[in-house]
Amino acid sequence: MLLLSLILTPSFMMVGQDATVKKVEEDPKNPSQLVADKVTLKRELVLTDSVMMEMQRDEEDEEFLSEDLYGDSWNTDHVKAYGGTAIPDSFRVDVSSFVMPVEGKITSKFGPRRRRFHYGTDIKLQTGDTVRAAFDGKIRVKRYERRGYGYFLVLRHSNGLETVYGHLSEFLVDADDVVKAGDPIALGGNTGRSFGSHLHFEMRFLGMAINPEDIVDFDNYTVSDDYYVFQKNKVSESNRYASSGKASYYRIRSGDTLGGIARKQGVSVKQLCRLNGLRTSSTLRIGRVLRCS
Repeated sequence: MLLLSLILTPSFMMVGQDATVKKVEEDPKNPSQLVADKVTLKRELVLTDSVMMEMQRDEEDEEFLSEDLYGDSWNTDHVKAYGGTAIPDSFRVDVSSFVMPVEGKITSKFGPRRRRFHYGTDIKLQTGDTVRAAFDGKIRVKRYERRGYGYFLVLRHSNGLETVYGHLSEFLVDADDVVKAGDPIALGGNTGRSFGSHLHFEMRFLGMAINPEDIVDFDNYTVSDDYYVFQKNKVSESNRYASSGKASYYRIRSGDTLGGIARKQGVSVKQLCRLNGLRTSSTLRIGRVLRCS
């Protein structure tokens, strides 16, 4: 506040990036005052230049934030491309510029699903609906995967996140294209391992999948908060399957008990409780999917 008050003196006013400078009136009877006014004006101009340069540096730091995280890694083939990358314990992400990729009803949420882990949120759309970039970014992957995403895109964003858009019917961008939040990037579809037209939408940080509902208020098509704090220990459990490929799941049936499920799956009751946030006295809900390893 002190810095701004020094800049916005009566002799100098900033409007955007244009400056209006009060003319220094010459007083032949008081030459020392003229020199003093010129010195003051010069100091104000130098101070203003410093502030503008600092603002520009801040913008550049934000633009290249993803480079600090990902380095020179630029894999154009795979979604999960950061197996050996060091992941910080926590990281604050600016998500204030978010734009909803497509406005529709959630048809499937992030989490275990039919013995598989669903790493995104499925949003209903009609084939041919426009899909938009969630944030400013660059197209990292543009591919087709017959038994998975179908036609899909991966965007890397300057805020450190990456987003995935799956089951598309048509691309509107090319690999390495730079896009702005809200730009059309594809048309929705029903390609790959898909049962009905929808957008499979993922949010990832250094390859680790984040539950999009931790960031996005899908009912109101906006973010829940301008900032999201990534916490490694919070998301690592749900992402363990991605790195090991050995996770297994069991859907609870009528008559099941924790002990019976544990024996069938070759694990201990204690392990089942730890993996699923249960107690030995917890009531088992029929249809719930338990993680077993």
